[in-house]
Amino acid sequence: MLRSILSLKGYTLAATDDTIGHCRDFLFDDRDWVVRYMVADTGGWLSGRKVLISPLALLEPDWATQRFPVAMTSRQIEESPSLDEHAPVSRQYEIDYHRFFSLPFYWVGSELWGSYPDPNGIIRPVPAQGQEPEPEGEEVKEGHLRSCKEVAGYHIEASDGGTEPIDDLIVDDSRWAIRFLVANTRRWLPGGQVLVPTHGIESVDWTDQVVKSTLTVEEIKNSPPYDPKLPVNVEFEQRLYDYYGRPRS
Repeated sequence: MLRSILSLKGYTLAATDDTIGHCRDFLFDDRDWVVRYMVADTGGWLSGRKVLISPLALLEPDWATQRFPVAMTSRQIEESPSLDEHAPVSRQYEIDYHRFFSLPFYWVGSELWGSYPDPNGIIRPVPAQGQEPEPEGEEVKEGHLRSCKEVAGYHIEASDGGTEPIDDLIVDDSRWAIRFLVANTRRWLPGGQVLVPTHGIESVDWTDQVVKSTLTVEEIKNSPPYDPKLPVNVEFEQRLYDYYGRPRS
């Protein structure tokens, strides 16, 4: 099912042996628009550290109680590679993190998750079959991680120049792929919100905080209206893909 990213903020994170904190944010890869890490708020437990949880370690959540089980112990998280609270997540840190938890490298392979199409069903993540470790001594390319909370504050720009604020991001909770941006069309369509597909994003200007779309103002504002109080179910998702000319995958 598709879910609002911002609605997941505050969910309780339950390690195999203890509660470790709450969901604070998500980091996504801006090339594939896939969430790569949840950022945990651990309170005073690991003060000064940025604590990341890979979706590969997130088990089936209890949506009713807003609780995310995590396939890690609190000790594993405490002993994992340390990252300063305000430091960027480098690719070298990601390599160290994935090796510590024996997670496959999502950037190695042709699928959304490296050698996997999605993380669903992986209880205890292990390196993908046939995946070789990254060669030692070669140049480490930097990743493309961005904060979901930050982007839910940018503006979306239509191909013919109009701009509107982005209120939220909509994620597929099985693949952790970001499918849509929630555009607040208050100038184009007073009082309305619509969903803009990420496959219609041309580029992102990170300096000016603008997401540039290949769609026109008319295409965006005339799309099926979005009600944040209602779930984005299969039927509504299909309506969106029918409208935007892309079949649901």
